[in-house]
Amino acid sequence: MALTGWLSVQLYAQHEAEQRRQDILAAARQSALNFTSIDYRHYDRDSRNVLKGATGDFKEQFAAQTEELTKLVAQNKSVSEGQVLEAGITRSTERSARVLVVADSKVTNASVPKGEARTYRLQLDLVLVDGRWLTSGVEFVG
Repeated sequence: MALTGWLSVQLYAQHEAEQRRQDILAAARQSALNFTSIDYRHYDRDSRNVLKGATGDFKEQFAAQTEELTKLVAQNKSVSEGQVLEAGITRSTERSARVLVVADSKVTNASVPKGEARTYRLQLDLVLVDGRWLTSGVEFVG
């Protein structure tokens, strides 16, 4: 009887850990996709999508730059279609995680009207806020 109880607890813990892992990866992938997908014709929506998945310093910094970025994106007629290629958790606890993401995007703008491919390697820090994994930091890494 004790063994059955112990096994049940272990299985539940494994399930919880796997669910947390999947939630972290899904949030990181969506955040990276939002960050690498912009369209000057819909930049208000695109920047709101980034902010919806953000928190803390990252959210404050991005929000503070939104007005300037809106002008820059419109002036350059920038469009970026992002695609997440890979994502992996480098560390996690029950309330925080660091995820490395590789994303590609096709970028077109006034100076590159036919477009060019870009690859991004991003390090995202996430924290659990009210049951949602939100991005608290983004760094471009080599």
